[in-house]
Amino acid sequence: MNWRTTFVLAAIVLAVFAYVRLFELKQPGTEEAKRQAQNVVNFERAKIDGVVIQNGDDKIEMRRRDNKWRLEAPIKDQADGSLIENLLSDLENWQKDATISAKEIEADKSKLSEYGLNKAKLRLKLLGRDRPPEIFFGKDAALEGKMYVRLNDSKETFLAAQTVKKDIEKKPEEFRDRKLTDLSTAQVSRVVLKSPVGEMELEKGNDHWEILKPLRARGDDQKIADLIAQVTTAQIQQFVADDRGDLHPFGLAEPRGAITLFTKDDKQGQLLQIGGIPQKAKDQVYVRSASRGFVYTLPKKIEEVLNTRPDDLRDRHLVRIDTNILDRITIDAPGKGKIVLARKNENWTIASHNNVPANSGEIRRLIDTLQNEQVTKFVEDVASNLSKYGLDKPQLRLTLSSFASENTAETKAGEQPFATITFGKVDGDDVYARLAEEPFIVAIRRGLIDQISTDAAPWQELSIFKFKPEQIHRLSVAAKTESTLARDAKGEWTWVKGGEIINQANLQSLLNTLSSLHAVRWIGPTLPQHGLEKPQFTIAFTTSPDDKNSHKLSIGSAAGDGDWFGRVDEREGTFAISNADFNALRLPLATVPASPSPTATGATASATPLPSATQNP
Repeated sequence: MNWRTTFVLAAIVLAVFAYVRLFELKQPGTEEAKRQAQNVVNFERAKIDGVVIQNGDDKIEMRRRDNKWRLEAPIKDQADGSLIENLLSDLENWQKDATISAKEIEADKSKLSEYGLNKAKLRLKLLGRDRPPEIFFGKDAALEGKMYVRLNDSKETFLAAQTVKKDIEKKPEEFRDRKLTDLSTAQVSRVVLKSPVGEMELEKGNDHWEILKPLRARGDDQKIADLIAQVTTAQIQQFVADDRGDLHPFGLAEPRGAITLFTKDDKQGQLLQIGGIPQKAKDQVYVRSASRGFVYTLPKKIEEVLNTRPDDLRDRHLVRIDTNILDRITIDAPGKGKIVLARKNENWTIASHNNVPANSGEIRRLIDTLQNEQVTKFVEDVASNLSKYGLDKPQLRLTLSSFASENTAETKAGEQPFATITFGKVDGDDVYARLAEEPFIVAIRRGLIDQISTDAAPWQELSIFKFKPEQIHRLSVAAKTESTLARDAKGEWTWVKGGEIINQANLQSLLNTLSSLHAVRWIGPTLPQHGLEKPQFTIAFTTSPDDKNSHKLSIGSAAGDGDWFGRVDEREGTFAISNADFNALRLPLATVPASPSPTATGATASATPLPSATQNP
């Protein structure tokens, strides 16, 4: 045998093996085979694209098109897909409780008539590839909940549950979808609403709704979604007539209003017209669905859409902020210069003041406040008279920007403003404001501008010093007198100016407080009433062995609420520290000797006294 013959035989053997293996894989397992043998019918649901029910003289035909079920006969309309899917599910699980053999039927041919299967009035046919035989439904059996069933190509008769019979023993209109539209609220991207007060057009873009007519404005996403949901979730009460006849009796020849829903792919839209109220059903209203071609009644609540005004759907938030791109906040008050807050990773700096660290928590609170701030009133839809509201020369301008350090295909390097808010005159508890990107003038609560400091100092971070106690090498505390200490070569503290025994506990407490000092809050520019021109005490210290890195803290007068005014040379403005920190910073650094007893006084009267902590050594 040559090699070619061997190769051909091997190929044949492999092909036969593959075929047999594939055949075996397609065969159901033992348990599945038993279940299928007990089923009344077996089919693959995905291959079924039609259902035909013959119920006496009524023939109901339903077809699946584009994964949606439609009634084709005796009327054309949307079908209730959930009813059909439930029918198919019941068919899949429909099992034989008993079998009356063909031999037994042949022996007594009158049994088919007895079972109601000789000329069955109720029949079910599935359409599609590999469909099962037509099913004939007979009479109810003596056993409760059971009935007689026969397949078109079988001479046997089965006893089975009545579940499928209950699924199909319905009038044609019971298979009609009572949901007005097959659209979901999320699918709708455009809405046109016509009502007695005019026409309104809404459109969704970039995840937010906009009002296009009768004015251009931001829409309230939730309120517009609620409006659309009134249509997409509406349930039909009565199927009245098709819309090819006279519509005057229904008040639909000249409807009171209409709403059209569009999806991105549907330019024609689904039109719903609202007409009159039925005389015998005052809680309902006639509507016409152009896409379904019928007149129905819906609950009278659907009329609420006709009462919708543009202001009802406007976004009352002062501004929309995309925090993912927000990198710069510029605060500009006439006569005070600009403050630029810049994001650096997750933290913020004051870019306009040498990039000193900013109070990131306070800036995030401002952003949250701006995001949640709602207008108290829409004052004018066209900003034609800015001077009337003090917006021609605003008291404050707030600009939100993104920032690109390099040119890219999407953006140019530099600051790219995306929202600018100007604040004008105060009117009682409100202040007039305008978003530069929009033509409107609005009123917002006056308290908002009080939260936007026009001084740089309050935007600074609350951490005054960020050292470790062991980093401090020299310390000088000056009140009425001055005490100075320094670390020696071993790192031990010794007096430079002062005396007596060093109180190590007090010294360590002062170092701990000083090295990580935090402000309770920033006050603003330093003023005479802060008492810092003649402070109660000052603390100067260095954080390097060569004494080059020097720092100075001054504590002034009481700031109220138990706090004290303070300032440091390397930062602008005045801050407040807590009373606990104040007390820790002024602890005495020398141990005060105990008062001697009279005997001890006499015994030591001629001894030389120790130098005071406030005396020169």
